[in-house]
Parts: sequence; C-alpha cells; structure tokens
Amino acid sequence: MDSLYSSIHYWLVDQPLVSQFEWKQGHTFASTTLFLTLTVLTYLTLTYALNRFPLLPTLSPNTLRLVTAAHNLILCLASLVMAVGCTLSTLHQMPHNDWTWAVCFPANNTPPRGPTFFWAQVFYLSKILEFIDTLLIILSGSRSRRLSFLHVYHHAVVVIMCHLWLSTSQTLFPVALVTNASVHVLMYAYYLLAALGQRPRWKRLVTDCQIIQFVFSFGISGLMLYYHFTGLGCSGMLGWCFNAVFNASLLYLFVDFHSKNYANKKKQ
Repeated sequence: MDSLYSSIHYWLVDQPLVSQFEWKQGHTFASTTLFLTLTVLTYLTLTYALNRFPLLPTLSPNTLRLVTAAHNLILCLASLVMAVGCTLSTLHQMPHNDWTWAVCFPANNTPPRGPTFFWAQVFYLSKILEFIDTLLIILSGSRSRRLSFLHVYHHAVVVIMCHLWLSTSQTLFPVALVTNASVHVLMYAYYLLAALGQRPRWKRLVTDCQIIQFVFSFGISGLMLYYHFTGLGCSGMLGWCFNAVFNASLLYLFVDFHSKNYANKKKQ
C-alpha cells in the first residue's frame, strides 16, 4: 500500500513536469488573453451555428453512443485524477502544514507555480475539452438533453474563471477544483452509464451535489474572508469576486433547473 501511495504521489505531485510547473502569462500554453477570448467566442459561435443550422454529418446511433461513452469515460477518469492530484499537491505545497494556505493564499506572496497550480492548468484545459459535451448534445438531437442556457453559459464562463485562477493566483481555487472535479466524477459516471444503455436512478443526485457544491463554496468563502480581513490579506481577490458572482448565478440556475425538473414531478 505504501509503494502504491508513493507511486501515485510521484506521478501526481513530485514528477518534475508537475512539481516545477510555473504559469507565465503570455508564455505558458493557453495563458494569453487573446487565446482565452478566441476560445470562448469560437465556442459560442460554433454552438449557435451548429445548433441552428444542419452543418454536421449524421452519425449512426451506435457510433454516437460509443463516442459519447468514450468521452464520458475520459472525463470521468480525468476528473478523478485531477481531484486526487490537486488534493495531494495542496497538502504537499502548503507551508509547514498550515491549513489556512488551502483557503487563503498569502497576498503578494503566492506566485502561480508548483504542483497545485499545475492541476489548475490541467483543470483549465479540461474545461475546453468539455466543449465536446455541447457537440454531443447537438449531434444527438435528444429531447431529454436539449441545449439549455445553463449548459452553454456554464461551459463558456467556467473557462474564464479557470484562467483567472491562474493569472491572479486566486485564493480558494484548490477547494473549488477538488469539489468540482469530485462532482464531475459522479456526473460523467452517470452519463457514461446512460450512453451504455443504462439509466441510473440517481440522476437527481448529480444535480443535488452540484447545488451543494455551490452552497459549500459560499460557506468556505466566509472563512476565507475572515482570514483576509483579520490577517495580511489573501491573494487574487479580484478573481475570487468574479468566481463568487459566477457561482451565485450558477446556484440560481441550478436551483431553478432542480425545481422545474424534480419538484414539478412530485406534484404530478
């Protein structure tokens, strides 16, 4: 068991590519504002065009199921690796086992480097990979998974949020990354099973966990603000403000989705 843990720790924390990572604005891959802007605009433009006009080839149901299953499997496993990797990296990188570091990066003293920031970069890039979610919904033409404002808004803006994590050395992102990646393990496992022809009964649990995630983020933010105003300040507060507004909007949209899809069914 110790050797297994050592191997996992090496590949997810100590491996030089991970441990020596440093985000350099304008130099690190996908770090420029131009890249971010073009990525989001391209996603929104293609989503509108492909959803409105029949530009895509028609895939057979079996082919689409296989592609969807493979995509969900990849993201399920990737989410698990990111959750574990960021957890181990945060524990490794925090100074002198100071748990407040995970909640409040010291202001003006937290350069975006090291294994924790490596996983933020991986998470950021994974959000671009998740654009394929949208493509698969469009290809499926499924009435049960119609393209919604919540879906497109979430996929577009979360990329900006992740970029801010890195460019501002944003306080609290390790907690957000681990909780979000953990929820996505559950979510993509559900969609994987659905693509394979099974319909798990815990679809509502996925939405419940997403809502709990946002509520938790506000709770832990209260602790961070306490450290910020009673100590020397926390890093990346501008990024955190954007994150807080984004999370509040998502909480509203997910609660609205929950009430329309589950509360109404109870009344029927």
